Amino acid sequence: MTTYFNKGKAIVIGGGMGGLMTARILSDHYDEVLIVEKDDIPSGPDVRSGTPQAFHPHRFTTRGKTITERLFPGFEHDLLEQGTPSSLNKEVFFMNQHGSLEMKYDRNDLKFSRAVLEWVIRQRVKAIPNVRFLSKHNVIGLLTTPDRTTVTGVQVRSRDQSKHEDALTADLVIDTSGRSSKLSGWLKDLNYKVPEPDLLKVFLGYSTRRYKVPSHLTHLIDKWDVINLQGQPDSGTYTGIFSFIEDQTAEVLLYRPGGKYPPTDAAEFELALEKLPSPIISEIVHDFDPITSPRGFRVPELYCHRYEQMSRWPAGLLVLGDAYCIYDPIFGQGMTVVAMAAEILEACLLERRGEERFDWEQGVLRRIKEAIEPAFWLNCTADLRWEGVEYKGTDSNMGNAFSREYMELFLKQATSKPDWRLYGLYWGVNTLSISPRHIFNPQTAVQVLSSSDEGMRLLSMIKVEDERSVEAILEEMLPRFSETPFEQ
Repeated sequence: MTTYFNKGKAIVIGGGMGGLMTARILSDHYDEVLIVEKDDIPSGPDVRSGTPQAFHPHRFTTRGKTITERLFPGFEHDLLEQGTPSSLNKEVFFMNQHGSLEMKYDRNDLKFSRAVLEWVIRQRVKAIPNVRFLSKHNVIGLLTTPDRTTVTGVQVRSRDQSKHEDALTADLVIDTSGRSSKLSGWLKDLNYKVPEPDLLKVFLGYSTRRYKVPSHLTHLIDKWDVINLQGQPDSGTYTGIFSFIEDQTAEVLLYRPGGKYPPTDAAEFELALEKLPSPIISEIVHDFDPITSPRGFRVPELYCHRYEQMSRWPAGLLVLGDAYCIYDPIFGQGMTVVAMAAEILEACLLERRGEERFDWEQGVLRRIKEAIEPAFWLNCTADLRWEGVEYKGTDSNMGNAFSREYMELFLKQATSKPDWRLYGLYWGVNTLSISPRHIFNPQTAVQVLSSSDEGMRLLSMIKVEDERSVEAILEEMLPRFSETPFEQ
């Protein structure tokens, strides 16, 4: 029998993956949980109208999958029933400007569309007795106490012809409404001083096309996991990614930052595939049957809010997911960061155990930010290699050209030999399975930089003064992140 440490009601704004995971956590701590969703909730595994990015490839990293399995035991069985293929022992081909890697994928991960994953998790959440959904309603503002120090609910407006408005009260409101979040404006309307977000002017372009695999070629589903041909900043080429999802469907993505958007015309899309650094994707899909036209998705900028730095924050209010920070989808970290944030929320609720604690919400935001920062930094570091991408914000680490050059040399050494130990560290850090400290520490940096002429040149630029060692100076130069989010 569930014991509710926080009697009362919680409201979750947004019914995407962040909202669903948040509702699952809150269901163990509140008598009632209400998810307010602006879209009509699909009756099957379909893309919601308010999530145009959902058509494009999504994935869970191992870290995200582990958290989700704990919250929704056996959810992968539900995915298998939807026809999702496994990646176990299938081939991975990875190519960048430094070389290529081929390997067998040794984990039993499933490959799915965002719509199928969201459908599976939504069905699990719908089955929780104290969770209910209010769909086709916009949240248009926050309700507060007269002194505006505490959020007491939300004002909603129906999206039908009536435009009927209601005031919904709650003991806790959590904004998981994603890219459409209005939280910053609501806080300013309540006379809170909101810092400007960090921005990466990235001008991302995505184009995705899906294909049906003919019956005589379904053996390819048993062969391939993923093919990743990374675009080269020096020459401005597109990134191309090929993989399979449910129902014997292949999906192909073209991607590039910097304002040169991949085509959405079918003929131009196929021509762009032929011009990728390797012909392998074009050759595989040549005999597949296109089932959609290429669909585009553009992201002018990535943002990371600085809510945790606010000197005043209303009690009874939290934010997580894309409403807090968004990432370059090519790295597949967004849903994993959401899962990590939900886990942090769970830990904070357990620590509070229903007691009123001053500044509890700000403490939660700071801990969530510790999980956000490594992913956002890694995204920015990778995208800043491209012409036309610009960072505007307060994080001095983003201007650290030394760290970006070191990261590039690390990846070069990992793939050009290849060095499987280094590549394993690179993969673990980028999938948020291990702390960036495994790459950004003086000992590893000296080892990597000492192994090439380029690295030695970078090392020679370090000014050793006052009898300090190179390692001591590197300790100050390399970015630092909290270890806490990676302690599993």
